[in-house]
Order: sequence, then structure tokens, then C-alpha cells
Amino acid sequence: MAPFGLSALKLILQRKTAVKPQTASWSRPFGLGWDKPYTVRYASNLDDGPWHGAPLGGFGAGCIGRNSKGEFNLWHLDGGEHWFGNLPDCGFALFESDGSTSKAHGLAVKPTVDASNPEAGEPLSAWSWYPASSANQNTGTYSARYPLSWFHYRNVFKAEVECESFSPILPGNYRDTSLPVAVFRWHFKNPSKKPLKLSLLLSWRNTLGWFKNTDPSAEVHFRDDGSPEHSYIPAIGVSKGQSNRWIDQADMNGILMDGERSNPIQEGEGQWCLAVPSLPAGVELKRCSRWNPHGDGAELWQQFSLDGTIPASNNDRRSAASNDPLSAALSISFELAPGAELELPVVISWDLPVTAFATGCQALRRYTDFHGSSGTNAAAIASEALKQWPQWREQINNWQAPVLQRNDLPEKLRMALFNELYDLASGGSLWTAATADDPEGRFGVLECLDYAWYESLDVRLYGSFALLQLWPALDRAVLRSFARAIPAADANLRPIGWYFTQGKGRVEAARKLAGATPHDLGAPNERPFDATNYTAYQDCNLWKDLASDFVLQVWRTYKLAPDGKDLNFLASCWPAAVQALKYLKEFDINNDGLPDNGGAPDQTFDDWALQGVSAYCGALWIAALEAALAMAQALSLELGLDTAMEQRLFSQWLEQSRENFDKLLWNGEYYKIDADSGTPVVMADQLCGDFYARLLGLAPVVSDANAISSLTAIKEACFEGFEGGRLGVANGLRRDGSALDPNGTHPLEVWTGINFGLAAYYRLMGEPTTAFAICDAVLEQVYQGGLQFRTPEAITAKNSFRACHYLRAMAIWALWATHTNWQAIPGAEH
Repeated sequence: MAPFGLSALKLILQRKTAVKPQTASWSRPFGLGWDKPYTVRYASNLDDGPWHGAPLGGFGAGCIGRNSKGEFNLWHLDGGEHWFGNLPDCGFALFESDGSTSKAHGLAVKPTVDASNPEAGEPLSAWSWYPASSANQNTGTYSARYPLSWFHYRNVFKAEVECESFSPILPGNYRDTSLPVAVFRWHFKNPSKKPLKLSLLLSWRNTLGWFKNTDPSAEVHFRDDGSPEHSYIPAIGVSKGQSNRWIDQADMNGILMDGERSNPIQEGEGQWCLAVPSLPAGVELKRCSRWNPHGDGAELWQQFSLDGTIPASNNDRRSAASNDPLSAALSISFELAPGAELELPVVISWDLPVTAFATGCQALRRYTDFHGSSGTNAAAIASEALKQWPQWREQINNWQAPVLQRNDLPEKLRMALFNELYDLASGGSLWTAATADDPEGRFGVLECLDYAWYESLDVRLYGSFALLQLWPALDRAVLRSFARAIPAADANLRPIGWYFTQGKGRVEAARKLAGATPHDLGAPNERPFDATNYTAYQDCNLWKDLASDFVLQVWRTYKLAPDGKDLNFLASCWPAAVQALKYLKEFDINNDGLPDNGGAPDQTFDDWALQGVSAYCGALWIAALEAALAMAQALSLELGLDTAMEQRLFSQWLEQSRENFDKLLWNGEYYKIDADSGTPVVMADQLCGDFYARLLGLAPVVSDANAISSLTAIKEACFEGFEGGRLGVANGLRRDGSALDPNGTHPLEVWTGINFGLAAYYRLMGEPTTAFAICDAVLEQVYQGGLQFRTPEAITAKNSFRACHYLRAMAIWALWATHTNWQAIPGAEH
């Protein structure tokens, strides 16, 4: 084969710049394991182990994940559901020859099991696999700065080989960010003095028909921690009706994977496409449309390891039978002269347009607004990606630049600002097609995979800072859904899980009372957005923070969204805000202006009982009244709405609340956890309401002196006094740093999102050193403890965690807001 010259190179290359090691990214030696990764606290909770990497795929489009062993092992292709497992035939391989010696490796470590066929023993035993790094040899590096990730392969091949992968996750772009596509930007360089023949192989399994729930029951079951769950049984391994064929267009060549399609199309049905740009003479493309991934793999590997090619086949008319798995592969062969470089884009796209919920309930994904809902558009999506990827890549550079340039922020923190955004893609994201009422569609992210319900309002009080600052229209979409849900009612009785954990038997409550602010927007096994309050661990109708959370988020999003103040949004949420506050005021038992907590946990710390007026809920209430007054004034001035009655009412409540808050809760150094329980702890998040008020430019809830005194007590008791500050801030300890109950749950946990919120509060109050120290401690645990790209709600001093893939952790973007005074991210203003 003739050397691949520069003239031909220009025909397929978009750029000639090598992929370089990146700053502000999470990195790990290729295939290197963890000595003592964090493990799950409760046996029933999800723990897939530490092998997680950055996800690929647009928001709500379904996503796939590739870890630092080179494996594709995360498959979130069914909306709101989770399947984790390595498919060894899904991935890349590389052949190299210098004319006298040759070698070939699958670009992943040797697999131990095929997750679709776990009883079969060693998979693809004929293949040679890439060696993992060890203490004595580094074979490469994986690094990630979401949505970008990189593999740098070293000390195995003579060629220098790098792969950058990404999807078009672009702030303010409500089209491309939804696309189900992954771009792999390969870069090859020959540093030797001899020509090198190279061949890149991409193999992929036809998984059409797999990702649908074969048990769509909405029945709620309870775990050992009292939380509700539903069964998810995907159709892993089905093959009937699958087929693969070549696809050739003017601008691309590849393989199209099909499966059985109903009329109308159903969940799990659609297409996959593997594609490369049209290649010039001198570059050889081979395609094998069908091979058996459950064999030893020799039918593909024997020839590839010999000369870098694969058997050609195009079985476009043959459909698979049951128990007849099929994979497809393509190889791209070329020769590099000494010193020559080659850059080549490879695209994987999928078109799975339907996501289903309860029987008979389903939705089209957002990307179908641009590529249709037939499930036959995987090639069109791939073609778009091959044309647009250089522009997408430049746009990613542009929006990430302001963060990368903030050298006044620690590099680890800048890294996490990007990487914690992973949850918007892999957190069970739902993003539906647009309607007249929802012009950007309806959007939601699960609280987590263990607590699988959408957009828990108390959690997104912290975790939605990222969505607000980068995709504000989606933040408004979520809050509109809550506004619609507040007046609704559902009188169906459900058992409350917490009482089971307390040995109190069956206690039932109505699912949703009119006027009560719902906790969540429902679950993927029911009717999300329409059937709210899925969680039944507590009676959410009794919670004392949700109404305040809603009002504060509405005013925050109106006032601070980078795409401007949306008066229509504010007006649409106003009636619900009034109703929610009036409902919450009914819990002011002694008429002191402040709602009373009821003894059963009734706020975001839903395993931690508060009694009477509490600092956490009371401060949020005062801040929410300030926000409601600001809303009323804005609507009156800007739209001429008559809000005089509400202004008078809220002003009366506010005056009374402020008069009694300090009187009931201030102990001279910090705020008591509540007025009636006598619990002698320093609660770390006691002044979240004051933080929000100050953040929004409202009158502070407490004086500067009291806020600073409280923050000092929190730092000394809950941060420095808890494991010497190495883990982060514990939720609640005695003033001397000791535990009130050594077996307590929430008080002795470090909640990642609460810590990031606290750090933002410290930064707002002029204490950046403490803010950065808190973040550093938490991020060290997450990104060195095997928790990357599955950040949990909570970690403990016993090297355990709870509730991975957690929404609240995106509160790290609150620190960006407080440190930079809401510095805008390019694109978000669109």
C-alpha cells in the first residue's frame, strides 16, 4: 500500500492538530484499578464498581459510557432506566505492521465476561487485548473533561495513537445537545524511521429490541432502606429480526443496523449506524456486516491480526433468528510514512425515538423534532455529525474557555465543574419532543438511579444551578411542570416507607393534595410530569421546604437566567407560588409566622426528624416570602397584574417570621436545629435560606454577624471536627465535633451537593479558603475513590457511599456563580 500523503490527507481530515493532554480533566492510567474504592452503604442500593467514564450521547437521547479500561459498559438507552455491563465486541481495535513485525490488540483490557451472555465463560478468547497499566509500566491514559474524553495509548504500539470522543453538548443549543450521536476523533502519528501500516477496527453489537422494560408494572416495592423501587427487566440478548447492511452515501460510508419495527414504532426499536467519511484512494475500508460475538471471535480476529483487514460481507437481506446474536465491524487501513500524521473521525449514532413509561404511556425524544420519529434516521444523524463535528468541537472549546481560564479557581474544581455535568446525560434524563405548550419539550433528570423519580424539588434547589447557567430554557421547563402540578390532587392512598423502617407498621397517606408542592415529577415506570410524588418514603404533602424551594427557584431563574428575564414564565408560575405558600402557612401551628416541622422527617433530610420551627425550613420560608414579594412587585410593574392583596399578606407573614426566627432559634453562636426537639447538634445546612436570599439580592434572613458566627461553628464542628476535614462537611455534629448518635444516618454523612452549596455560601460570605477546602476534600473522595461519573449523594467515614448518579452534586455550579459573580458561559444566552 502506498504511503498516505498529505494531499490525500486533506481530503478526509478536518484538522491536523494532534490531541494533546488536557488541563482541568480527570485522568487515570489505562486499565489501572483501585485499591480500596468506595462501596455502597446499603446492599440494595446500586453499586456497579468504579469502572465509569464520561457518557456519550445527547440529553434525553439515551447515552453510552466507555470506561478507563476501554470498555463500553454503560447503556442508558431506555429512558430513565439503567443497564450496566461490558459487551466486549463493542469497541475499537488496532493493527500495526512495520514490514517485519506486526501486532494487533483490542483497545480494552482483557474481558472476563460478556454481560449479555454471563454464563458462557471467557468471551472472544481468540482476541489479543491491550495491556493494562501497572506500577512498572504505563500503557496509556484515559482523561475526561465532559463532554470531552481522551485515550492516549503509549508504549505498546510504535505509532502514537490518541482518541478524543464527544457529543455536541453545547450550552444554549436546544437542538444539537439532544442528538443521539458520539464522535471519535482518532489521531495517528508515525514517530519511527520506517513506514507503518495501521488499521483501525470498530466493532458493534446490534442491540435493537434490548432496551425496553419487559416488566412495566407500576407497583411500588420497598428496599431495606425504606425507599420505593420498581423492577426493570430489559430484553438483553434478543436478536429476532435484527439485520445489518452496508450504507454508502456521497459523504459517508458505514454499516446500518436494523431490527424489527412495529407500526407505530415502539420503545427499543430503531437503528444504529457506524460511519466514516468518504475515503480517498489509498485508504481501504472493509466491512463485515455480520459476525458472531458469542463465539471465540476468530472469524474476525484471525484475518485482522494477520493483515489488518476483515472478511467482507453484506447480509442486507438476512434477518437474525432468536438466540442468533450478531455484531458488525468495519476496518480502515492506511500507511503512514515516517513523521506523517493522520486524523480520522468515526461516528456512532442511534435512533431510538420512543421512550415508554407505564403501559400505554410513551413519549418521543426531543431529537425527533429535527430527525423525525420513524426510527430510520440513524444514517442521517451520522451524516450530520460527520459534517458538523469540527464546528461542534470548536463550540465546546469556546464554552469551556471561561472556566479553563479562571486560574483563581483550583484546577480540581474546574475539572469537576465540567465533569459533574455528566448527570444531565446519564442521570436517566428525559427530554420529550416539543409541543405548543412546551416549545423546548419537557425535561427531567432522576434524583438518582436508586431514587428513580424526576427532578426532586428539594434536591434541585442545589443541583439545578448547572441547568440554570447553561440551559436556562430547560430549567424553566422543569419549573413550569411543577407549577402545573401544584394545584393537582391524587387521593389514592399509599403506604409510607419510613414508618416500616421504624417498626411502626403500615401508615398510609394520599399521594398528592391540592396546593401541596410535589416532591418530584414522577417516575419512568408511571406517567412522568403528570403523576407526581412518586416517592413514598415520606408523606411529601407534609414537607416544610418544598413550597419555599419552588418559589425561590422560580425567582432565581427569572432574575438570573443568562438568556434574560422571561415575564411570561414568571406570570405562569405566580398562581402556583401563591397557592404553595398559602398551603405551607397552614402548618404554622402556633401562629408565630413560621411553619412547624412535625416530628416525622419532613424536609430534604428525610431520615432526620425535626420538631417545631427549624432553622433549615424557617430560613427557606423567610427567603421565599422575600422572593414572592419581589415576584409580586415585578408582575405588577411590568405586566400590570393586581398583586396588592398578596403583597399585603406576604408582608404580614414576613414581618412576623422575622420577628420570631432569631427569638426561637439563635443560641448566641449558631442556630439551633429546631425549637422543640432539644437536639444538641450544629446542623451544617442550617442557613440555606440565608444563602439563597443573599444570592438573589434579597434582604438577608439573618444578620452578617450571625451568619459568620454560624459558619464558623459549622466549619469547626462539622468540617474540621469530622475526620480532620479530609472528607468534607458532615450534616450534623455536636459543637465539639462528636456524634450525637454513632449509628445515625444523615447526620454522619457528607452530602456532596450540600457541601458544594455550603462552599458557595462560604464564598459568598468572603471565605474562599474554606470554600475551596470543602470542595477539595469532597472532590478528592469522589475522583480518587472510584466514584467519578457516578457521584453519590452521600459518603461516610467508613469508605461507603449512598445513592450514586445523584442530581444534587451539580450544586458545584453554585460556586461558579458566587466566585465569578455569575460569569456567563458562551452560548447560554441563546
